[in-house]
Amino acid sequence: MSNEKYKILLVDDEKDVLEFLSYNIKREGYKVFTASNGKDAIESAKKIQPHLIILDVMMPGIDGIETCNEIKELPEMQKTIIVFLTARGEDYSQIAGFEAGADDYITKPIKPKVLISRIKALLRRYKESDQEQEGQVALKDFTIDKEKYLIMKDDKEISLPKKEFELLLLLTSKPNKVFSREEIFAKVWGTNVIVGDRTIDVHVRKIREKIGLQNIKTVKGVGYKYES
Repeated sequence: MSNEKYKILLVDDEKDVLEFLSYNIKREGYKVFTASNGKDAIESAKKIQPHLIILDVMMPGIDGIETCNEIKELPEMQKTIIVFLTARGEDYSQIAGFEAGADDYITKPIKPKVLISRIKALLRRYKESDQEQEGQVALKDFTIDKEKYLIMKDDKEISLPKKEFELLLLLTSKPNKVFSREEIFAKVWGTNVIVGDRTIDVHVRKIREKIGLQNIKTVKGVGYKYES
């Protein structure tokens, strides 16, 4: 997919930030859309179905965390990559962001070349996931539909945010294999993404709650495994 076919939605309440981001991203040939608040961002996301959303965390009214939560509730947005734009580096902000379904963080201020490099890496992951999402994985208690990003259990469809889905898919790809935390970070979040230490724990807890799974076991000091 060429750059002009990728749609990127920029959301920030600061006009100069929007102009800076928009100018540099458009120069690379991407289709850029903007919104200055969470409410408009949600409506724009529904309308244009962007491949990537760069979303400011600190906004008046509906903040970035709540906006991300609402967007990720939309079935058509399950594959959309959401990146938070923030000047805050506290670990609790990252945990809140990843709980909401964010894929990555970009810290302000950021140099144009670094910004474009991060965008290309993120969209490359989108393209790779597009190519891989074929067929279904049938397990003892449920089925994973890789094309629809859905879990089917007891005749019910369960929708998971992108990272939760990818984490479950990784763990179930090799039942009983122990995946180290480092391996999970590299394969689900990518080696260039810095995330908080509790990020994996938060995602596993959410998967267990939503699907009612007891098969995902914690291996203390190592990581996690899916026990068949």
